[in-house]
Amino acid sequence: MNKAKNPRQIRIGIVGLGMAGSIMIPAIEAHPEVVLAGAAEPNEQFRNRFAKDFECPVTQTVEELVQLPDLDAVYIATPHQMHRDHVLLAARNGKHVIVEKPMALQIEDCDEMICACEEAGATIVVGHTHGFGAPVAAIREMVASGRFGALRMIQSFNYTNFLYRPRRPEELDSDLGGGILFNQVPHQIEIIRTIAGGGKVTRVTAVTGKYDADRNTEGAVMAMLDLSGGASASIVYSGYDHFDSDEFHGWIGEGGNTKEPAQGQTRAQLAQMREQADEADVRNQLFGYGSKLWPQIQAMAQATDHPHFGTLIVSCEGGDLRSVPGGIAIYSDSGPEFEELPQARAGGGRAEVLDELCDAVLRGKQPFHDGYFGRDTLEACLGIQRAAQSGKQISLDAMSGANQQTGRLAHV
Repeated sequence: MNKAKNPRQIRIGIVGLGMAGSIMIPAIEAHPEVVLAGAAEPNEQFRNRFAKDFECPVTQTVEELVQLPDLDAVYIATPHQMHRDHVLLAARNGKHVIVEKPMALQIEDCDEMICACEEAGATIVVGHTHGFGAPVAAIREMVASGRFGALRMIQSFNYTNFLYRPRRPEELDSDLGGGILFNQVPHQIEIIRTIAGGGKVTRVTAVTGKYDADRNTEGAVMAMLDLSGGASASIVYSGYDHFDSDEFHGWIGEGGNTKEPAQGQTRAQLAQMREQADEADVRNQLFGYGSKLWPQIQAMAQATDHPHFGTLIVSCEGGDLRSVPGGIAIYSDSGPEFEELPQARAGGGRAEVLDELCDAVLRGKQPFHDGYFGRDTLEACLGIQRAAQSGKQISLDAMSGANQQTGRLAHV
């Protein structure tokens, strides 16, 4: 059902009705300043399901969608390699943009996207989602207040089943942005950079792992990051479906809902599904709009707790802060404390992504997670990749010069 038209609302279209686009729909429907006004999707089944549920246009192509006059903005949730072209199309047609992570796969593409939006007077927000969530925002405010002294260290680690969820071929090809470095690690980097006030990653030391020859892309990473403000951070991610770090978060899953322990089950389920159908087809059957997991996707938008991305510990000179179910655990000279957070909003961090777009378009506030933020997050991902390949510490300032010459993901 669509809200009535209001000049103080943003009419937004969704580009791509896969999992990312589908999860955004309940957040849009619940947001008082945003109206779902269209969608573009090449898959006919997804289009037909969407058309039955919503009284707004649904097109086969992005070109058709961005040419609709009664549309203010688009949410781009297409595969990574399409982000650049779709942002440029939106900007050329005067549409504001939210683009999923990673912003693009090449630094030069990020620069072109930023330029196009600036020339068109269009806002661009890079919607990594987890960096927008209430727990990260609360920790960021605590750090910025100086209540616990200077920020010194941030630790983020996450163990999941990521690599054994059904994938399209390019999602398992590192040269095309597959694996965790461009799908999951951006969440960790943006969380760290958001807490640190948006500072850039300046140096990187890293190792990555490809532990399954059948899925020959990075499935694990361990990295040490230096930040421009003087703090340091460490990230660990493993997507091999063995240990599940949600055990440390009271078995509340990434989306904020409670879950049952199921280590190893995703591997087994994928093997069974691949015997019956092509893996890309299985992915569509499970994650596309209105597909088998649509009820679970809808439930994620109505989670009782806040989304999270593994274990997050932030160390200041005067205390440590940890994201836990329901709020923030504080450990300082005063002893342990707990700061409760307000009830989670519909859509989790996606509601806050929409807030940032609305603040920019309706109130003229510069987005925090703008194109430059997204560009610098991609640069950090590329730095991790290069540091792991070379076995050396990488300076991102030096790497920026190299990227300006090559600009290619496969050559960094």
